[in-house]
This record gives sequence, C-alpha cells and structure tokens, in this order.
Amino acid sequence: PDMYPGNCWAFKGSQGYLVVRLSMKIYPTAFTVEHIPKTLSPTGNITSAPRNFSVYGLDDEYQEEGKLLGEYVYDQEGEPLQMFPVMEKNEDAFQIVELRIFSNWGHAEYTCLYRFRVHGRPA
Repeated sequence: PDMYPGNCWAFKGSQGYLVVRLSMKIYPTAFTVEHIPKTLSPTGNITSAPRNFSVYGLDDEYQEEGKLLGEYVYDQEGEPLQMFPVMEKNEDAFQIVELRIFSNWGHAEYTCLYRFRVHGRPA
C-alpha cells in the first residue's frame, strides 16, 4: 500500500515469479515496475531491486508456458517507477499475467518487488 523501505513482496534469492489475475481481459500495452529510490534505502543502494525480467500472458492459471509479451531490464540508476511497453505484438487478450524475475542487482539473500502494474485496453 505504500513505498516505505521493506514494505515489499520479498522472495528468497534472485529468481521468482508472480502471477496476477486482472479484473477483466485486456489487450496489454505496457507494464510498470516500481522500487524505492536509493535515497530512501537505509543502505544507500537498491541491490534487491529486480534486474532482468519477462512478462507473459496466460489463458488460465494452469498454463505452464504463456505468450511472451517482452523481456526487460529494470534500471537501478533510473526513476523508481519505470514503464515497459509490450515488445511482442499479438492479437490476444489476457486476464492472467505472469512476471518472471531472472536476476536482481546483486543482493545475495532476496529480491524485493514493490509494485507491478499491467496497462492495456479492455477486451
């Protein structure tokens, strides 16, 4: 609900995934990932921020491999809130979106995700 240091969804290690069911089917157009800025971090760094990640559209929650919508890099030197356009064009609408995080910016113990948003047009 807020952007205070530590108020994040943290998972062990540098790889993890999150599956989100949206309120309706949409044609995805972009995604945003948000992390606290370095200035708010007690340590002065944000090594727990996601680095390399991909986003997939799924037809249902049991689908093992969804439709790739894009592969991205969150820039730890950039703005705290970063927007990423859909890279892989398709005509499909999705109600379920999967965020797969492949690495962080160097934190050995965990990765923190503060906010993940999906943008698009209603189907």
